[in-house]
Amino acid sequence: MTVRLTELVDRLDEELRTDDYADLDASANGLQVGPDDLEVDRVAFAVDGVEATFERAIEADADVLVVHHGLSWGGFDRVTGRTYDRLAPLIENDVALYVSHLPLDGHQDLGNAAGVADVLGLENRAPFGELGPEYVGQRGTAVEAYSPGKLQDRLESELETGGESVQVLDFGPERIEDVAIVTGSGTDWLDDAVDAGVDALVTGEGKGKVYHEAREAGIHVFLAGHYATETFGVRALQDLVEGWDADLETTYFEVPTGL
Repeated sequence: MTVRLTELVDRLDEELRTDDYADLDASANGLQVGPDDLEVDRVAFAVDGVEATFERAIEADADVLVVHHGLSWGGFDRVTGRTYDRLAPLIENDVALYVSHLPLDGHQDLGNAAGVADVLGLENRAPFGELGPEYVGQRGTAVEAYSPGKLQDRLESELETGGESVQVLDFGPERIEDVAIVTGSGTDWLDDAVDAGVDALVTGEGKGKVYHEAREAGIHVFLAGHYATETFGVRALQDLVEGWDADLETTYFEVPTGL
């Protein structure tokens, strides 16, 4: 059974509240590439909208690729060079591109932070990481307190880190109970984590200044990889689409970066 691309986009936009993030996100969320009249029966999912995943979507005969990181960050000045090389295969092969960046980070059930919270077994969850009127993360309390080493081991065993170790800025308490999560590049919310009184901030990648900020504040920071912390949202969307009554065929492409 096929569905029109417009129906798929509308259903995803409604679930993700795409319009609510329109003025907050540099990403052009929603449908970035594709004709309105496209009929869809195969949907592919991946973290990044790049040449590698575009090629795999074409090989899989997918009608639409759903990603977290898309092509348009504030629009295109020119469709040349790498931008042209990425766009051309999609257009030539009638593959649509749907993108959800911050809306997928902030979704409290399907989002990336929610997925990391699931891995850590956190309870008493609440939105975390304010961005205007919205949130881009989640916080919660561990059922049993972690040591820094055990939390690091848990992340390394459950996340697609590409074989890389999870970096730990070990400046917090010996018992980690309350954890804040902002996936990807989330160290800008370190002060929020400190103000919230959590023991640790889990994110993907750091900035140089975070070392001394965490040390001075007495909080742990776990850097588990930008890619590794952001596989959960697109996988959750795949499960969501599979549960629709449209009987769409889905596939997921794992292309870890180790970063």
